[in-house]
Parts: sequence; structure tokens; C-alpha cells
Amino acid sequence: MHFWNFKNFIYFCIRKKIEMTKAIILLSGGLDSAVVLWLVRSKGYELYTLTFDYGQKHIKELKFAEKLAALAGVKAHKTVTLKLDAWGGSSLTDKSMKIENGNITRSDIPATYVPARNMIFLSVATSYAEAIGAYDIFIGVSETDYSGYVDCRKEFIDAMQNAINKGTETSVVKNRTITIHAPFINKTKAEEIMLAKELGVPLEYTWSCYNGGDTPCGNCDSCLLRAKAFEEAGIKNNILT
Repeated sequence: MHFWNFKNFIYFCIRKKIEMTKAIILLSGGLDSAVVLWLVRSKGYELYTLTFDYGQKHIKELKFAEKLAALAGVKAHKTVTLKLDAWGGSSLTDKSMKIENGNITRSDIPATYVPARNMIFLSVATSYAEAIGAYDIFIGVSETDYSGYVDCRKEFIDAMQNAINKGTETSVVKNRTITIHAPFINKTKAEEIMLAKELGVPLEYTWSCYNGGDTPCGNCDSCLLRAKAFEEAGIKNNILT
């Protein structure tokens, strides 16, 4: 084989391998997951986004997730329906509970915490990964700048990783690892926003508000954390409603 053709052949094989490396991204439609999506996209993965309709009081964020997936050019975008509102326990799913005004200096767990939500989401993502032959799952949680959720801590992510290692055919039989990546676990939202600017993330298509009005309420924990982060990053907090 001619050297030039052989070199092209090797380049093609390497490129093909990169193109076929699949990644699953948990995409809520919010700021964190959008930046994760663009970060993973920049690494050359084949993108599979997973969104959850888990019985939240509004589905506006789901529409933003769908828009973001389209803009990112993902290979497949799936919305999984769960009925976590069947037993409530969170002001995001229980109609009898009011979404309280935010307090980002709180030390207690807010009523917006959805019981075991990220545990469920990562379990579903793992099932999806095994089904399509993906070995990387990305989630946008952070324990540095969050509103008190216990399932946003590194300790939790490490525990879920251990469960995947012990409870999947991929790991136990095929000796391959499905890895959970939490690239923002030690980063603030302001740092995420600055990264988003570098990556060209369309942050105007992200929805953070716990309420589903025409415009963000500006009062819930999520709105307050978003506003604080944009201010610290020195970037305009805009959104297309």
C-alpha cells in the first residue's frame, strides 16, 4: 500500500473510532446539563441525550432540552416518562406542596429535593448505556455551588459508580467499565458559565426556574443561583421564552 494511502487509512480508522465512541448525557434543559452537553460534544463523542418527564409540575424545561439536543446535533434524544409524582415528597412533584421562595444560604435540604432523583436517573442511563454499547455517562451535578441536594455530592457519584461496577453485565461479565462523569462536581456555576462562553453554548435556551411561567420567577433557589452565577461571571443572564 502506498504510504500516503496507508496514512490516510490509519487516520480514517482513528477518526472512525472517535466517531463511534458513544456518550449519554443527562439533559434537563437547565444550565448545568447544557454546558455538559457542549463540553462532551467538543470531545468528539457520538451524543445520546436523556431527559426525564418525572411528574414535575411543569414541562417547560423538557421543551428547552429538546431544543438544546437539536442545536447540538445529537445522534438521539430520548425523553423517559417516570411517575415520581405518584407518591410526591417534593414541592416539584407534589401539587399539595408550594414551591417556596429561595434561600441560597440555607444549610437544610429544601422542599424541592426529589427523593432519590439522581439515583433513578443514573440507573436508567446505565440501562440505556448497556443497551446501546455506551461506556460514558455525563451528569452536570456540583457539590460546590448547589442548593442542598444530597445526590449532587461526589460521595454519591462514587457510590453509584460502585453499584454500576457490581451490578451490570458490562462490568461483571464483559470486564468493561461504564463510567459516570461529573465534570462540574468541584466547579461553581460561574465557572460553568465562563466555560459555556468558550464553548459557544446557547445559554438563552436553558431553563432553570422551578416554576413554569412565561418568564422565570426570579425567586426560587434555582433562579437565585443562576442570577448569582451570571453576575459573578460578568455575563448577561438572558433567556428566550
